[in-house]
This record gives sequence, C-alpha cells and structure tokens, in this order.
Amino acid sequence: MSVKIGINPITWTNDDVPSLGGDTPLEVCLSETKQAGYRGTELGGKFPRQSRELRAVLGNHGLELVSGWYDGRILEREVEEEFEAVLPHLTLLRDLGASRVVYADTSRGRHDAIFAPISDRPRLAADEWRAYGAKITALAERMAEFGIGMAFHHHMGTIVESDEEVSALMNHSGNAVGLLFDTGHCAFSGGDPVALLSKHVGRVVHFHCKDVRPEILAKARREDMSFMGAVVEGIFTVPGDGAIPFGALLPQLAERNYAGWLVVEAEQDPAKAHPLTYATLGYRNLIVLAAAAGLEVEI
Repeated sequence: MSVKIGINPITWTNDDVPSLGGDTPLEVCLSETKQAGYRGTELGGKFPRQSRELRAVLGNHGLELVSGWYDGRILEREVEEEFEAVLPHLTLLRDLGASRVVYADTSRGRHDAIFAPISDRPRLAADEWRAYGAKITALAERMAEFGIGMAFHHHMGTIVESDEEVSALMNHSGNAVGLLFDTGHCAFSGGDPVALLSKHVGRVVHFHCKDVRPEILAKARREDMSFMGAVVEGIFTVPGDGAIPFGALLPQLAERNYAGWLVVEAEQDPAKAHPLTYATLGYRNLIVLAAAAGLEVEI
C-alpha cells in the first residue's frame, strides 16, 4: 500500500483571517506547491468552485485535488437537509477525483470560537452523544452512497475537540464515519496524539500533519489564548520542526496498511514563516519520516 503527500493552501493564505496572506494569488500558492514537491492540494477559499475550471487550474500545475474542508451543521440540521447543503461541495470533489470530504461540525459557533479563549467553546452533553452518533453516521452513509467518504475533522473550537470527544464520536458512530486525524489539533487540545491514534487508527482515512512548538503550546494553554491568537504566535509548524513524535505515529499507519493522503497543514503567519521555505521543509521532512515508518510514498 502507498500514500501520497499533499498540502493545504493555508500555508500561503488563511481563509479565516485574510490579513494572513490574503493578497497572495492562487497562482503563487499552486506553483509553489508544485515547486516544493507536493502531489496534490486541498481546497482553499481562492480556488474555483466549477469542476471544469478547477480541473484546468490544477492541471496547469500537475496537481491532484486531495480533498476540501466543509463547515458542517449536522448537529443543528436533519440529515437530508445537511446532505443537500453539502451536495455541491461533494460533487466538486467527486468530479475532480477526490475520495474524501474534510467534514468538521461547526455547529454552535465554531468561527466565533476560534477568536475566543480556548476554554470558551461549544460542547455536547453526555446524553447527546448517542443521538449525535446516529445522525452523523446516517449522513456519512448518505455521502458514501454518493461516492465520497466522510473524513471527520476534530478541531479546536468545535464540539469534537478533545481526545475524549474524539473517542465518544468513534464509539457512538458507525464505520462510515472515517476519522481525519490531526496531530496539531490533538496536541493543542491537551491530548496525546500517540495514544489517541493507537486507539482509533483503524478508523483513520485522512491524516493532517501539523507540528507544534512546545513553548507556545504551553503558553497558549496556560494563558487560555484563542486558537487564532496561538496561530499568529506560531503554535503550529511543519512536520519535523516541532515536538510531535511523528516517528511514533506514522508507523501505526504503516502497520494498518494506510493508503491515503498525508497532508501538511501548518497554518502560520506567512510574514513570519515564508510559505515556500516551510512548504519545502515540510515535504522533505515528511518524505524522510514516511520512509522511516515503512510507508511507500507515491512521488
């Protein structure tokens, strides 16, 4: 089994905070993605949303579409309503050959939460998990029937953030709900990436490779910073440039014959962290880490 290495354009431009690389043209993001060595890219806010146009833009740079984030609302909507809302996004992904959707449930105010103290965020009550698991499973099965698998993204500032919440989601949902494992969000939430991956590696269908700078992680949790405040401060970096033990994570994927994407997603302030420099560093480090773990990388 083999893996592919992709990147998220948030390295160049942050859709949540336009001041962070908002003036960087899409052409620069894509040309530097290819220059750094990546096989594909996830979607960003500047990407065309028409299949023919997006295919041409990516084709000009020899890039594949990896996947794309979707701001879900399944907690607040019925399954069919949510499926109809996400259908244009799923259609674009399927047309471009992507097999997974990056689905994060942003119900109860995720966007506001990323600017609030990390302690101030939406949560599910203990007695809500069973019904939530049934609903998210039904949505994931509907997506699978359409031809796109769900990669559920645990994320800071959402109802599925902590290791305990990831486990609750996995325990109450069916196999159609695949897990997008994000090393940086696990660490930032106060979790243990190695232990969490060991527990749920069989459900992992997509893998976001963030590293963390430990001194800023400690400061962010100690001072109850906001998610975006910590990002601007430099909490995240590319794999191999921080404290995440990828040498203990990637072998777990190899042992389970993981055959998906490894995606560098390390949002930083591009004025402080030159995008091409860090994209190249992340790619080169990840190639070495993947090989050492026994993962065959499709170049």
